[in-house]
Amino acid sequence: MVLIALCVMVFLWQLSLGARAGNLAVYSFGLVPAVLFGHAELPEPLRVVPPWMSVVTSMFMHGGFLHLAGNMLYLWIFGNNVEDSMGRGRFVVFYLLCGTAAALAQSFAALTSEVPMVGASGAIGGVLGAYLVLHPRANVGVFFWFIIIVRVISVPAVLVLGFWFLGQILSGVTTPTSDDSGGVAFWAHVGGFVMGAALIPFFKRPEVRLLEPAHSRAFAVVPPGTRLRRGSVPEAGDRRRPFR
Repeated sequence: MVLIALCVMVFLWQLSLGARAGNLAVYSFGLVPAVLFGHAELPEPLRVVPPWMSVVTSMFMHGGFLHLAGNMLYLWIFGNNVEDSMGRGRFVVFYLLCGTAAALAQSFAALTSEVPMVGASGAIGGVLGAYLVLHPRANVGVFFWFIIIVRVISVPAVLVLGFWFLGQILSGVTTPTSDDSGGVAFWAHVGGFVMGAALIPFFKRPEVRLLEPAHSRAFAVVPPGTRLRRGSVPEAGDRRRPFR
């Protein structure tokens, strides 16, 4: 996907700058809520883009390899099916709108914060919200490990993504929003998820159905060697792909 390639390229550029210049770039291109809302200003050398543009540029920057890898994994798994439902051009617009909603949600939770926000997780939250509305009963392959028992179990997306969404809300409510410390942008995840779920009916192609039924049995153990779709849904011989 183009978005994954862009995020990886930007991260490689960040690494090429070195530690000090890389940190300064995070302030220049990351979203600083206090700057966005006019409560503070960046030093002159760091004013590379207008504050409003940092809402977009921040989506393509990441704070480390694990941050990037986790986000790109979610985008790779769930983004394929959502992109198929609307087409590449619409998907890019959809992604940016979800990322914008996510950035604003987190910014309103910490209006005077001078800590820069970076990462694609808010926009990807929108992808997850759209996937839930499109395929709530699709079975997502979940890795299960208990002592010596290792299995991949098919779990309905409504449970996987529903628990994830509730976890973000709970974490956002119970984690104090500090204006001078970093952390996970839980409200960005929530804002992006809600925006994605709300936008998908307007962005999907006319022939694409919402709330599509399941095409495989829930809570089944996926046999070794089973071919998986990118959305971790086992391939079925009669699985329809009307919008590929």
